[in-house]
Amino acid sequence: MNRAVLAGTAAAFIAAAVGGFIVAQRPMTHALALATPADAQEARAPIYYQDPDGKPAYSLTPKRAASGRDYRAVPAGADVSFEDLTETMPMSEPVSDGTDTSRKIKYYRNPMGLPDTSPTPKKDSMGMDYIPVFDGDDSDDGSVKLSPGKIQRTGVKSEPATRRVIRTTIRAPGTIQLDERRISVISMRAESWVQKVADVTTGTKVHSGQPLMDIYSPAISSAAAEYVATITSKTTGGDGLYGRGSRQRIMNLDVPDTVIAEIEKSRIVPISIAWAAPRDGIVLERNAIEGMRAQPGDILFRIADTSLVWAMVDVAERDLGAIAVGQPVNVRTRSLSGRQFAGKVNVIYPQVNRETRTTRVRIELANADLALLPDMYIDASIETGSVDPLVSVPESAVIDTGTRQSVFIDKGQGRFEPRGVELGRRGGGYVEIREGVADGEPVVISANFLIDAESNLKAALKGFSDARSPQ
Repeated sequence: MNRAVLAGTAAAFIAAAVGGFIVAQRPMTHALALATPADAQEARAPIYYQDPDGKPAYSLTPKRAASGRDYRAVPAGADVSFEDLTETMPMSEPVSDGTDTSRKIKYYRNPMGLPDTSPTPKKDSMGMDYIPVFDGDDSDDGSVKLSPGKIQRTGVKSEPATRRVIRTTIRAPGTIQLDERRISVISMRAESWVQKVADVTTGTKVHSGQPLMDIYSPAISSAAAEYVATITSKTTGGDGLYGRGSRQRIMNLDVPDTVIAEIEKSRIVPISIAWAAPRDGIVLERNAIEGMRAQPGDILFRIADTSLVWAMVDVAERDLGAIAVGQPVNVRTRSLSGRQFAGKVNVIYPQVNRETRTTRVRIELANADLALLPDMYIDASIETGSVDPLVSVPESAVIDTGTRQSVFIDKGQGRFEPRGVELGRRGGGYVEIREGVADGEPVVISANFLIDAESNLKAALKGFSDARSPQ
């Protein structure tokens, strides 16, 4: 009986030794680092192989990565994780090429982002494992490092800062106004009577020299008689200088030149004088009535040339810095849909309206077909910006806190550096970078707010750790 027991014990010892020798001969990998029941599961045939660095690269056959490390075998039923492999590694990760280099865990941080760290692995009150922080992940240069899995999930994208022509369109409402230089008023300089008015009414289009009315003025008749006597006298008729004073008297009464030329030719004093339009234009006002008495200064007709008009627009105070004389403008009217009128900024008025905080800008517009009418509502689009390319980034790349503007520079290898910038012009979805970023530097343009949150969390954890460390 004792011999049977001894024989069984010896057989069990030999089997254990042989099994240990076989296990010792198996190649050590990250998946076999710990002797757990998972070894039995991983002993099954793998269904695919995953990149050893956690990158989204897979293979159906054994393969090696660019770094020389073997792809990790994933058996059937194993959990698939797209996290960086370093987040689930033990305190050190052996490298398959035989070197002794490794990354060590410095401490563990709270998984919920609370300012709580631990030198050893632990769980929070909800049973979640603390996240390991490795050497180099919390550098003091202010940069933030993210795992490839986190970068892929959050959709972080980078784009180099490049030189672009930034153009901005400023839109402002306004109205059509008459050109002040193209308005004429017909009024008498001496007491007169209107004898006849031509068939001209308000809104009628008239031409220069077209008769408007016949008037009789005693003062004009007296001056005309004196002038005729001077130029017909046998004594002074041949002396042109002598009659110049009499002619000037008629001119001072604003008698049309055509009337004076007719007096000189006929040598007859007219009883009534035909008054003509001084320019081409539209009759804006008619106050002349047959038989009326006109006092000096009374306005009988007001005529305006509307072939060139002004667009008076109100530009917001915040946009004044981008407005300059000579900039091109497109004007649309609310009544003439589909039509545009091109012009240029002519005058920027030196005054800001106290109530509306706007400044009036004047734009000259050609109006050959007289489609633009006075007081018509318009919408102006003023093209502003520099013709020279400027270093710029998409507006989504800028984190603006109100007092400070910053961007994240992609330093590669999952590391991002926050950097303060000075902004300039905006337009077309881009913003000028006057200082802080050089031409060609890669800037994060998507999901930068997540990197900013990670940076703030890192700063809080670092401050908490420094406060708890012994002095």
